[in-house]
Amino acid sequence: MSILLTTLNARYTHASLGLRYLLANMGALQEQTRLQEFVVGAKTTEIVERILAHAPQIVGFGIYIWNVEESTKVVAMLKRVAPHVVVVLGGPEVSYESNEQEIVKLADYLITGWGDVTFPKLCGEILHGPKPLMKIHAGVQPPMAEIKLPYSLYTDDDIKNRTIYVEASRGCPFKCEFCLSALDKTAWPFALDHFLAEMESLHARGARLFKFVDRTFNLNIKTSLKIMQFFLDKLEANPDDPVYAHFELVPDHLPDALKEGISKFPHGALQFEIGIQSFNPAVQTLVSRKQDNQKAADNIRWLTDHSNAHMHVDLIAGLPGETVESFATGFNKLWALNPHEIQFGILKRLRGTPIIRHTQEFGLVFEPYAPYTILANRDIDFPTMQRLVRFARYWDLVANSGRFGHTLPVLLGEDAFGRFMAFADWLYANTDATHRIALERLVAMVCKYLQNQGMDKDAAEALLASDYAGAKPKPVETPAPKRQARRLAA
Repeated sequence: MSILLTTLNARYTHASLGLRYLLANMGALQEQTRLQEFVVGAKTTEIVERILAHAPQIVGFGIYIWNVEESTKVVAMLKRVAPHVVVVLGGPEVSYESNEQEIVKLADYLITGWGDVTFPKLCGEILHGPKPLMKIHAGVQPPMAEIKLPYSLYTDDDIKNRTIYVEASRGCPFKCEFCLSALDKTAWPFALDHFLAEMESLHARGARLFKFVDRTFNLNIKTSLKIMQFFLDKLEANPDDPVYAHFELVPDHLPDALKEGISKFPHGALQFEIGIQSFNPAVQTLVSRKQDNQKAADNIRWLTDHSNAHMHVDLIAGLPGETVESFATGFNKLWALNPHEIQFGILKRLRGTPIIRHTQEFGLVFEPYAPYTILANRDIDFPTMQRLVRFARYWDLVANSGRFGHTLPVLLGEDAFGRFMAFADWLYANTDATHRIALERLVAMVCKYLQNQGMDKDAAEALLASDYAGAKPKPVETPAPKRQARRLAA
């Protein structure tokens, strides 16, 4: 073996789609290439030891915002103990602003952007000459039909134990400045019949949880309907063998034909990730986000009332021009639409994104290290931003977990944002913790808070008991992730 492809995934259950694309497109070098994945948090020495056990001549690293710090340590140690091993970097985190990054200084070569064609070409030159003179290589974007699909490279173990990531298209036509997809010119689809044949093969091998990473699944409705029909056919052919598919939807584009298709799916079969990000028109204009807010709200309401899809809707705090008050208004508007989960995100400055152009006018201050979370801006000072960070963490524990279905409406009352912010402030003051709060302790703290707000002790305990009894839900026949399955069992 000459070439090892590797990365540090955020969790074991994540499988790197990007590395599998590289392996699928290695051509004549594929026989000499292996893939080995690690997980963030593993010991650096053990990762390096396991890499060197393959005796590779070249190691290609996939670098992302969640693994860049630990990957830097791995590359530094690898170059110390085995300086003869050629290190090639790629991935979104090192594709922009690369000159200032320590990991790039340590590596031998860097590929920016698409690697499907450029990585195997570079490896061939490293192994067989002529030796590349340039350190940084701009990835060549080939015609989509020339990219070999990687789905056969998911192993049986992957299919059994990990999330299967797939994509029917790459890129995005929208220009939201906080997103790396703002740099794309458009969205490029793969040939649909070939893609669906690959999905058929995965399903035949036992895959039942498919996570689409397409930025704009519902951009082309004809394509969306054909893909959804593929999964609907599987469900109708064998209702006792459920399939679960995750898609990212554009919120204001839900024509009747797509609604009709969505309405046919049973519980536990569909999840939609819907990026609202902000309901503030002025903020949307500032960050080049085009969105019809009324249509988006109407579509979320329709999905709530007329579909069985699980909805995961995103908001971002810290965008330029967004005050706490305007964010609270948008949060309460979204809460009133009753999605299953509100993903409360904090703005991050992804390398290369145009959001940085607002730095001076809006006083944007970001963490200097990954994940580059915003610390303060003109409208939200550092202490307040930290309160929002804690709000987001506690919201995930209490609201998004699905464990407090009866208690949450009582806790939030008529002002979801204001009431939960007060609870978050109180919880932090009384625990000094945002992570590793055991469920039993969290239940006890919620009960105590409700009593502090005037609820009778017996009533508070009875309310929480109705939820806590559901903390260990009955098993349900669905390949859905645990959190979604818990809601189905409630």
